[in-house]
Formats: sequence, C-alpha cells, structure tokens
Amino acid sequence: LGPRGMDKMMVSPDNEVTVTNDGATILDSMDIGNPIAQLIVDLSKSQDDEIGDGTTGVVVMAGALLEQAETLLDKGIHGTRIAEGFEKACELACEHLLSISDRIDVKGRESLRQTAR
Repeated sequence: LGPRGMDKMMVSPDNEVTVTNDGATILDSMDIGNPIAQLIVDLSKSQDDEIGDGTTGVVVMAGALLEQAETLLDKGIHGTRIAEGFEKACELACEHLLSISDRIDVKGRESLRQTAR
C-alpha cells in the first residue's frame, strides 16, 4: 500500500493465493464484520470504480476524519453537528481550490502535451 506499491501475497481460507498491490483488492478480500469498516471498504471500491487509483488515500483520509470525529464525540459534541462541520469544511475547501485553480484551454492536443510535461 502507499507510494511504493509493493506487492502483497494473500492466502484465503481455501488456500487461494492472490498477489496484488491494489488497496481495493486487499480490502475486498478481507472478511469485514464491522459496519463502519464495511463503509470504508465500499468507499475504497467507489474510488477504484470512479478514478482507478487513490484507494489507499481515501481509506487513510476517512480514517483520519473518523479519528477526529471520535475526539469530538468524546467531548460531547453531537454527531449531527460534527457531520455539519465536515460538510462546511468541504464547502470551504472546494471554494478555496476553485479560487487558486487555473483554467486551461484544451482545444488542441498541444496544450495537453505541455500540461503532461
């Protein structure tokens, strides 16, 4: 997992061997009983289906958000308020990204080549 992407070998209970460096494949092969953990596996699958990469990153990000939410819950903040705060933070982050982004004209292949360099 992560930027080095080394292969992992997994052996199932029926001795089926899988070699992969894909976080979504690894998570998919695990027997997950916890409903929150299953949501994170589903999040990873969704990332893989939509983008094809970044599965480990979304799991790490979700874990960090859950860790922060747990801290806030321990302080007595209601879960609904925490979710509203996360939504507001997402809105602010998206607004900031739009404010610092540059528009690129992609009418021709040359501009795409320059961007790829």
